[in-house]
Amino acid sequence: MQKTYRATGFGVAAATVAAVWAQGALAEDFVYVNEHIDIAPLCGEEPIRVALVDGYGGNSWRRTAFAEIEDEASKCENIVEVTYAEAGGDLQAYSAAINGFVAQGYEIIVAYTDFGDAAIPAYRAAQMAGTTMVPYFSDLSGQIGVDYAANPFEDAFRAGSIFGEWVGETIGEGKTVFLGGLAGSASSVTFLEGYKEGLKAYPEVELLDDNFIVTNWNPADAQKAVAGLIAKYPEIDAIATDYGVTSLAAVKAYQAAGLPVPAMAFIATNNEYSCKWMEAKESGDVWPQLALSGTTADVRFALRAGLAARNGLEAPEPRALVAFPFADSAAGVDPLCDPELPPDADLSSSLPMDKMVSLFEQ
Repeated sequence: MQKTYRATGFGVAAATVAAVWAQGALAEDFVYVNEHIDIAPLCGEEPIRVALVDGYGGNSWRRTAFAEIEDEASKCENIVEVTYAEAGGDLQAYSAAINGFVAQGYEIIVAYTDFGDAAIPAYRAAQMAGTTMVPYFSDLSGQIGVDYAANPFEDAFRAGSIFGEWVGETIGEGKTVFLGGLAGSASSVTFLEGYKEGLKAYPEVELLDDNFIVTNWNPADAQKAVAGLIAKYPEIDAIATDYGVTSLAAVKAYQAAGLPVPAMAFIATNNEYSCKWMEAKESGDVWPQLALSGTTADVRFALRAGLAARNGLEAPEPRALVAFPFADSAAGVDPLCDPELPPDADLSSSLPMDKMVSLFEQ
């Protein structure tokens, strides 16, 4: 029989998180990633082809993000095509994909900032060629209007700070680590810096490694990395990560070792993790968790920013995007779990449920 768990007490969690942000030094406006404006006034009239370029793809987060931009683009009758390319983790292939779409005359290119500032020359070339170039997710050092048309970014530093504050409040004292993605990942570095900032108010919480633990955002690599951490450090009281898949891998590593799961703070959740947590709660063996999620919708903001720039309109939304509190055990907010959907479905997505189901039936 299907059992669907829905979050409760969201307002309490949101107020708690907002209060933490209000204490910080960051003054830039932000918007929750599940709060969308109407795209219709931004569409324009000229026929537009849109390309989404990833530095690497294949995981459920990237697939969902592409479905999100397709869904958002479907609301503009003049967007006649949405296509996709991924570069397999290679900067040269990534730049070549962008150059290829420019040569084909695509009006808007949206690109995930896998390579940080290293890709700015490719962005600048596209922008100078007349393409509306919109790199998104990381806050780049280039100039808007010169190096690219817009740069909406996931406020990883802010999210990392939230994690640090939450871990400090949750465990009080103890030891922690941060799991990142690819070696040198710009977004993982920023998350970690925010995490360190959030932990500053909690001197009794020790960060065991000054660098993030590389997982390649891959479940097998992440579980192996966490198994190594368990062997190296007999005590880890909290783990923060920048991807729910690596959090799930960490949970599995602890359960395989027959050890209690430490407190978990992470971004970008998945259905398997949520269902595993709900099962643990029902059995009385649950661990503390904070899940900020909904980041697959960032690409919608990128498309809207690109359309505004293309049509000479003022930027319609803040650049800084913040994942919303999808689950917070301290605030009594349980995650949404649907055992009838695939394990890698992200139920925090802004996709309509019928499109979410169709995506994972493919």
